[in-house]
Amino acid sequence: MPAAPARPSPLRRRLKRLPVFGLYGEGRAPAVRMLHVESIDSRSRLYDWEIDAHVHHGLHQLIWLQQGRVHALLDEAHSDASGPVALAIPPGVAHAFRFAPHTVGHVLTFDAALLAERGGDDIGTALRQLYLTPTVLPLDADDAAVLRWQVLWQALHAEMHAPQPTLPPGSESPVRLWLARSLVWQAAQWCERQRQSAGQQGVQGRHALYTRWLVLMEEHYLEHWPITAYCAQLGLSAERLNRLVRAETGLSAQQVLHERLAREACRRLVHVHAPVSQLAFELGFADPAYFSRFFKRHFGKAPAAYRGAAGAYRGPNA
Repeated sequence: MPAAPARPSPLRRRLKRLPVFGLYGEGRAPAVRMLHVESIDSRSRLYDWEIDAHVHHGLHQLIWLQQGRVHALLDEAHSDASGPVALAIPPGVAHAFRFAPHTVGHVLTFDAALLAERGGDDIGTALRQLYLTPTVLPLDADDAAVLRWQVLWQALHAEMHAPQPTLPPGSESPVRLWLARSLVWQAAQWCERQRQSAGQQGVQGRHALYTRWLVLMEEHYLEHWPITAYCAQLGLSAERLNRLVRAETGLSAQQVLHERLAREACRRLVHVHAPVSQLAFELGFADPAYFSRFFKRHFGKAPAAYRGAAGAYRGPNA
């Protein structure tokens, strides 16, 4: 349940400092990779339909206003919009909303790494397109694609609140991921068409760079690219890349890379019927012994012990 309101909205007053939330009014456990959807009214009505200015570090948002009106503050830009309209908010963007009472729609809050992981090139491109800048995307209520999009939102909301099977730590329901990716992909298509119609060029701000970093990491982490290779692709110094990543995650770029590699190792140990030594090579390690040390440093146990505790495959060199 959303937290109860604690104070009035900054659309009506100035704040001494900008709050950082996972979900509005709630903290975020550092280790939790978030994929969450809720109706606009479930949280906004608790705050008299006004959401104070705040930021989300390391989290992207996609807001779907099916019916109603909103006054939005996205960084320094004010916007008034009526449904149907979508809003894409990259990490680190200060935002506040004043919704008309009884506004209908949904809010998707997610860690883009979850969607990018094993999502293929299409979702990586969609994330880059949609989250170049904070975006307000008016839609046509009579467009059949918009009606289908609404069905996807309803399906994701139902999945989010339905009982789920037990999944390994750090895993997410594939149905939720498929639906969330579909929503982001479709919004990105509309967004790109809107930019092309307006003759707008892509912007390389901090929001776009962080999303590009996540997508680039997903493409090359198994190749064990050094940080300097990512910096060359992004046109950043190592110091600036680390500052960018640390601002969103609290970790260095190298730590984020290692966490991604460790998660993939866990996934393969549990689900892939192959010896540990083979998995080590597939994960880009030239030496299985080094892979074992790397894994134990992250999880406190050797790969074979982790696999055994998970009740997964045991075979030669397990």
